[in-house]
Amino acid sequence: MTRLQMEAVRISMGGQTLVEIDEEVSPGEVLAIMGPSGAGKSTLLSYIAGFLDPAFDATGRILINDEDVTRKPAEARRIGLLFQDPLLFPHLSVAGNLMFGLTGRAGRRQRVAEALATMGLAGFADRDTATLSGGQKARVALLRTLLSEPNAMLLDEPFSKLDLSLRTEVRAFVLNRLRSSGLPTIFVTHDGGDAEAADRIVLIGTSCAKRGNPPCE
Repeated sequence: MTRLQMEAVRISMGGQTLVEIDEEVSPGEVLAIMGPSGAGKSTLLSYIAGFLDPAFDATGRILINDEDVTRKPAEARRIGLLFQDPLLFPHLSVAGNLMFGLTGRAGRRQRVAEALATMGLAGFADRDTATLSGGQKARVALLRTLLSEPNAMLLDEPFSKLDLSLRTEVRAFVLNRLRSSGLPTIFVTHDGGDAEAADRIVLIGTSCAKRGNPPCE
């Protein structure tokens, strides 16, 4: 079981502070970081994942199970990411997309079929991703990331593009699936309904937006 820590993290640009945070996310816990557009939410996720733009200055440490990974490259951290768009490969079937997340080669087709069943998508392996609904695409994207066996999960406004009729259902499914996986999860949002579905909420300020710095989103 994995713990994710943000220890005295401070991110700034041009000498002005954008984000300050000191939090620990326990195994299976979902932490929502809430703030308006421009508050630095996505910038914080980039720092945690290991690909912060060099234009930003950052101090503080990122720890996974007490191991300092702050100076490790993104691939060594093994942190899963989900974005507003599912970013599925359009030229591949559902199974083809999922095989990118699989480690090892033995029994891949069977593993994909079993994994799809856990997401309520049994029989979807050969489907074209263009035929999927928004909620189904979100489940496939989540499953592809989970199959890569990440240490933690980061979600960037993951439900914002879903129809209102789907949003509550998909949000509950995704967050409950992440809780049951035992992964520490952070998702950023500016939506109060999304934030309330988390186990805890951390608010971050709007100083970046007030200065009008476009990279701070």
